[in-house]
Amino acid sequence: MSLSLREQLLQAGLVSEQQVQKAERDQKRQQFKAPRGRKNPPQPTAAETAARKAAAEKAARDAELNRRKQEKAERRAKFAQIRQLVEQHHVPRVETEDFYNFQDGVKISRISVTPELRQRLIAGELAIVRNEGRYAFVPAAIADQIRDRIERAVIHHNRPGMEPTADDPYKDYVVPDDLVW
Repeated sequence: MSLSLREQLLQAGLVSEQQVQKAERDQKRQQFKAPRGRKNPPQPTAAETAARKAAAEKAARDAELNRRKQEKAERRAKFAQIRQLVEQHHVPRVETEDFYNFQDGVKISRISVTPELRQRLIAGELAIVRNEGRYAFVPAAIADQIRDRIERAVIHHNRPGMEPTADDPYKDYVVPDDLVW
């Protein structure tokens, strides 16, 4: 009569009864957790691998398109907010022979002003903003709100109290703000 390996180990004193019971429980747990059916999962074919790769690439493209659409919608919302701020708070334009010159990027532009508007621009009370291809005067507080949304929308804003830096070579040469060209 042959004894099982379990019984042989118990008789030899190499394992205790608790160790045997624990090993049997672990073995049953592994059998319970093991998937039913085939023991070796099938290897994906080249077509399945290519399909998964194509699906992943499509998901990445779709995510990029969605991100771009979201950014475009946010930009449109910011421009709409700027348009609304300008419409509500702009200072009416005047038609005079007196112009205020300012820099818009690399181009020098000019806008007609009254002496009062010129003084307010120089003092920093007003700013010039670009909205839908046109220039408008807005109060300084509104210009700051517009600058928070889109930096380049504020074209010209004098900030009183701005001191030249220590290494500025032209700090000793004061250029008047009311210089008429």
